[in-house]
Amino acid sequence: MPDINDFNQKIIDEFRANEGKVGGPFEGSQLLLLHTTGAKSGQERIAPLAYRIDGDHFAIFASKAGAPTNPDWFHNLVANLDVTVEVGTEEFAARARVAEGEEHDRIWEAQKRDVHHFVEYEKKTDRKIPVVVLERI
Repeated sequence: MPDINDFNQKIIDEFRANEGKVGGPFEGSQLLLLHTTGAKSGQERIAPLAYRIDGDHFAIFASKAGAPTNPDWFHNLVANLDVTVEVGTEEFAARARVAEGEEHDRIWEAQKRDVHHFVEYEKKTDRKIPVVVLERI
């Protein structure tokens, strides 16, 4: 089975080579690259993630394809809310916050409506999938 880091690195390389566009299973998807700081290592980590626009902000989803645990990037983000985001050819600093209550539900329901994979991810897990809002700083 291929290593997830190798898989992600191929997506990251393709994203950067094609102004934020990738093919394969993610063709046509809105992807961004999220730079976090490792909670334990302090090293930069980069994760390619689906996003949606919510007003002036970006929303991302800690779905981990419906796995029973949150993804590593989410743990890193909660430990350090200051992140860097790449969208298309633009890179900017942002502050992350975990959406709660009505905001979480509104964004999550819109994502499930627009991207059916997220319905399947929700069915696979007992956890409430976190929604993270990224605000430019």
